[in-house]
Parts: sequence; C-alpha cells; structure tokens
Amino acid sequence: MVRGFARYLQTMDPDAQVPPADLLPARTRRVTPYIYSDTDIAALMAAARTLRNPLKAATFETLVGLLAVTGMRGSEAMRLDDHDLDAAGVLTIRATKFRKSRQLPLHPATVQALVSYQVLRGGLCPAPAPASLLVSSTGARLCHETVQPVFRLLLRQTGIGQGRSRPRATVHGLRHTFAVKTLLGWYRDGQDVQARMPALSTWLGHAGPAATYWYLTATPELLALAAQRLQAPRGGAR
Repeated sequence: MVRGFARYLQTMDPDAQVPPADLLPARTRRVTPYIYSDTDIAALMAAARTLRNPLKAATFETLVGLLAVTGMRGSEAMRLDDHDLDAAGVLTIRATKFRKSRQLPLHPATVQALVSYQVLRGGLCPAPAPASLLVSSTGARLCHETVQPVFRLLLRQTGIGQGRSRPRATVHGLRHTFAVKTLLGWYRDGQDVQARMPALSTWLGHAGPAATYWYLTATPELLALAAQRLQAPRGGAR
C-alpha cells in the first residue's frame, strides 16, 4: 500500500521515493474475502429453511443470520450457551480468542429471532446438549465438522461465490462483511470513521484497530464513499 501511494505521489513530486519491492519481505498474504450482499444473506437463510431436517433448518437459518448481524467468529457462535443471552438482549461472548470476553447489545429483532429458535428447538429436541444455544440435528453442540459441509451445501444451492474468477465464499466471510457494512453505515451517516474504529475493534473482540483493518475490503461502494469524503471541504468528519 505504501509503494502504491508513493508511485501516485511521484506523479506530482518527482523527488518522492518509491520503496523497492524487496525492501521488506512479505511474510503474510491476505486472501481476498467474499463480501456478502444483503441478497446473498437472505438467499442463504432461505436455502437453510429448505433443509430436510427441521431442527437443522432452524439452526442454520439462525446461525447465518446471527453471524451476519453480529460479525462474531463462527467458533464463538458455536460455543454460545442459552444463558449467554440475558433478558436485556445482551449477548455475552465468553473467554474467546486470547481468553477475552465481551458483550454485544443486540437489536430487538435479533433477540426475537433467537428466542423463537429456542422455543422451536425445545419442541424438536427436548434434551439438547447441556446449555448449548445452537445445536445440530442430533441435539449436539455445533462444531466446524458439522457446520462447514452444510454451509458449502447452502453456497452451492444458492450459487454464491461459485466459479474461479471471484473470491471463495466462506463462513468467515460473514465477519468481513459485517466490518465492511459497518464502515459503509458510518460513511453514509457522516460520522468520523477513524474516531469510531476503536468501537468496531471492541465489538469484534480485537485488541485495537490494527487488527480490525485486516477485515476491511475496498469494495466499490466503500471506495466511492471514502472518495466523496476526501473531496468534501476540509473540516468535516473523516
């Protein structure tokens, strides 16, 4: 990114130096994530409802919706217990990555969806895994070995992320999508995006914004809004 900016700067200032490509070795490579549209998410949830087992259908519809509106890690959703959702609509994610916990205040519609799932689950599986919020068709706690095959099936049914020319769609892409859509909302509302970044980091369970930037993808809409902000008169929100 620095070299790209330096090349741009050099077109206006011939004395600007462009760092050589081999100055610092590249140790990590970020795979471009698939950013889900609202239509994609609705299609995945609709496809989940068509799964033959009614408990599996309800579980995966709820899982996709929960990941989309909270941006939590898939593993965090799988570890949720019933008591992690309190009466005030606050979801507690306990001892997650780096053994940290955090609380997410949920929208009333999300709370209602989770409560409705719990009621349906109680009727379809009277004896689920102890305390587990999301369960498989056998009543066991969800795990990656259970989630990944079903999620790939939903992707095939909906045609999302299929083909070689686009980024591969994954469950984790929902977390990237949440981060990007949060920034889009801030830009549209005219908020100071840089000042709000620590709030997004806290929500996602990051130690600071540096880790959060990893989840941001330069979608055309996000670039357009950022460009409009740069072209606005100085003194406005960033």
